[in-house]
Amino acid sequence: MQKSSWGHQHLTSDEARRIAKAIARLPEFLMQRHGFYARGGGGRWKPSRPYHVALEDSYVRAHWDEIDALCKLNSIPFNATGERIRDGGLWCVYEFSWQMDAIQFWDRFEGRWLRGSEFIYPERPKDLPKLKPLENWPKFDPRKAR
Repeated sequence: MQKSSWGHQHLTSDEARRIAKAIARLPEFLMQRHGFYARGGGGRWKPSRPYHVALEDSYVRAHWDEIDALCKLNSIPFNATGERIRDGGLWCVYEFSWQMDAIQFWDRFEGRWLRGSEFIYPERPKDLPKLKPLENWPKFDPRKAR
């Protein structure tokens, strides 16, 4: 008969401190932020993914690799709805289950928050945690985007 060995190891003081800090911040991450409302009812919007952010199409095309890598690094699901909005340009819509994921995505990529079929412009929260940055990522060169 084998014994489980996972219970015999101890956490280092640094690991315990990081876990305690993360647990203390859970209410902050789970609270609803004012101004960042769900998109609302609609035939094509899923209730399981109520938060929608739009990014300008040319921005997405020029920065696709960076957006994809940053979302994977930070475990943010990057789901396109396939919806396109023409409002001073062409905007691609992305959906999120968690409000914090949507807010961080909106903030990092300078998107537009959607409520119904309109863009809204909420204030950036003061205590918004930053996304983990990409290491050794090349700077954007507009000459290579042509």
